[in-house]
Amino acid sequence: MRTESDKIELSERELREIAGYAADCARRTLAIFEQSLPADSRPRDAVDAAHAFAEGGRRTAALRQGAWAAYRAAREAVSPAAVDAARAASHAAAAAYLHPRASAHQVKHILGAAAHASRAEELASGADPRVTSGTLEWARRHAPPAVGAVLGRLPAAPPGGGRVGELIRALDAVLRA
Repeated sequence: MRTESDKIELSERELREIAGYAADCARRTLAIFEQSLPADSRPRDAVDAAHAFAEGGRRTAALRQGAWAAYRAAREAVSPAAVDAARAASHAAAAAYLHPRASAHQVKHILGAAAHASRAEELASGADPRVTSGTLEWARRHAPPAVGAVLGRLPAAPPGGGRVGELIRALDAVLRA
């Protein structure tokens, strides 16, 4: 049984694949945020930074700053859907900073962008369950091998976290299967 202090193997290639996946998930919901605050580029900048890292760019302080900027943008968003879209962007940029520890918290770093994007689409649709299941299916189909491989080295997603936590646990379960 893994403990929170156990180290896991985590290659740069895996980090890049996970960050690219997170960026792809978040990119799906940028328009939801931009409808709320069209002049605010912080979430888009965070997603672009995550994509740049995924494509071979350096992991710099600017990437971490982009994650925090998108997080701050979430606090200024008008609609709940826009809040989750900005949080998805924040998680995308932060995915590059996944730690090589066998911690259930790391599952949130891997799947946070996908879960927040799913929640944003769910809210924007008026909670249409077909949208939610379609978004989760998209996230499952587009997950690169590194996502499942790294999840397999971690404890299961932790309890709690409200609706986003439920979505993380649902994705975690299906991606481990």
